[in-house]
Amino acid sequence: MPPSAEAFEAERPHLVSVAYRMLGSVAEAQDVVQEAWLRYTRAGDDIRDLRGWLTTVTGRLCLDVLKSARVSREAYTGQWLPEYFVDPDPGPAGQAERRDEVGLALLVVLERLTPEQRVALVLHDAFAVPYGEVAKVLGTTEATARQHASRGRRAASEGGVRHNAGLAEQRRVLTAFLDAVNSGDLQALAAVLAPDVVAISDGGGFMSTALRPIVGPEKVARFFVGVVHGGRMDGLVLKPALVNGTAGVYATGPLRGALAVTVADGRITGLFQQLNPAKLSVSDLL
Repeated sequence: MPPSAEAFEAERPHLVSVAYRMLGSVAEAQDVVQEAWLRYTRAGDDIRDLRGWLTTVTGRLCLDVLKSARVSREAYTGQWLPEYFVDPDPGPAGQAERRDEVGLALLVVLERLTPEQRVALVLHDAFAVPYGEVAKVLGTTEATARQHASRGRRAASEGGVRHNAGLAEQRRVLTAFLDAVNSGDLQALAAVLAPDVVAISDGGGFMSTALRPIVGPEKVARFFVGVVHGGRMDGLVLKPALVNGTAGVYATGPLRGALAVTVADGRITGLFQQLNPAKLSVSDLL
């Protein structure tokens, strides 16, 4: 089929979703999709499966970005978290999680994979791209593509934070956490934090925050109580939100940012705090 702007625009949301899952950056995802458009306009009329062709091209472009991003992210100040999709909390009427939302916990885990593992895992597991096509994206054999996906899957399962709670339970536990932090009640905090809880903050060098993950309920509790009661939070306003489909809050006032949690078995297993202003531009709420 000859290049068609209308046909491409119909596929753009799918392509941005593919690229965002691989890159964790909205701006990078949009840049990749724009490059895919340019390649599409030069492709001629031999494309029979437009979505498949564009997905393959997007995957190849993302692989190149991931390989170059390794250098820049290793030099990144502090912890790197993906850009957030922050939406107003819809309340009881909107409690069903969005099926197409890219879970924050998954994106954090994907950061630990090699570029090849990440591309293979996302293409095959999230978008059902056959291993033969994944192999073409990676420039390797089908057997090797399977191996990349398998290793990525295993690394993701071993290194991920536990997250099995529905949205209603996430909200309940998050509310209990915030109440305990505001009151400075360390005992109440310990009751809502899992033994293996981890807190990761991304300030990007713009905001002062923990440069390494904080692990364990006592350390996590003291960190958040110290932040809130350290004298810099006067005028801070927290509002409920959905952050990549999970319960969270966004902050305005002396601190701009968003916090999302992962919850399992009634306790918080992960707290992910995004304070880098460059990664909050995806939302007009902040």
